[in-house]
Amino acid sequence: MPSAGSATEMTLETLRSGKIDVLGHLPYSSNYVFLARLQHGNHHVLAVYKPQRGEQPLWDFPEGTLAAREVGAFVVSEAAGWGLVPPTVLRDDAPMGPGSFQEFIEHDPERHFFTLAEERFDEFKAFAALDAVINNADRKGGHVIEDPDRRLWGVDHGLSFNLAPKLRTVIWAFAGEPIDAPNRQLIESLATGFSTQQGWGVELGELLSPAEARATFERATGLLEEGVFPCPETSHHLPWPLV
Repeated sequence: MPSAGSATEMTLETLRSGKIDVLGHLPYSSNYVFLARLQHGNHHVLAVYKPQRGEQPLWDFPEGTLAAREVGAFVVSEAAGWGLVPPTVLRDDAPMGPGSFQEFIEHDPERHFFTLAEERFDEFKAFAALDAVINNADRKGGHVIEDPDRRLWGVDHGLSFNLAPKLRTVIWAFAGEPIDAPNRQLIESLATGFSTQQGWGVELGELLSPAEARATFERATGLLEEGVFPCPETSHHLPWPLV
């Protein structure tokens, strides 16, 4: 049986180069989202496909960039060691045009942040830290899911990495509290791994822009300097709908 690391690599390789078969449209999304099956050798992966041309125009995010932001969230989560975002890649050769492919995580939609927090409250500190770093403007309750092995995942990060402060989340329970030691260590690891010559900063700067990559690094170092989880900065600090 492959290790977790090798399983992830197989999944990433399949997402990057596997044959794409679009199975159908996924409902309840403001943008066009599809379920796809990707096949690479004997390995197949179900994935959520978000084509760039299916993105609704937004006044505060550059047009056609949301798919890349989905991938950027995976890059940052992996660089820090949070492991909260399912494997996600950007493909140019997809049937409906360039877009992101994220491994589909089987889950019960009734088990989301508002139900899971009653059982696993402290585990959401990691999500609060990740969201602060990537400036997530859309952490709805349903954007945290639990797989059959009870592992928690964060999905739907297209509205992230804006240069302006836009943190909107349902996870404000830790606001103003000291960042716990495990998450502080991961943020420190993330900041150390940023580089304009190599490291995750280069990859993020290619997905988005060098300015957005630098701002992500600055948010990480700012969290370390402040030492506490951020507090709401505006009255528009909650996403809608909440779930």
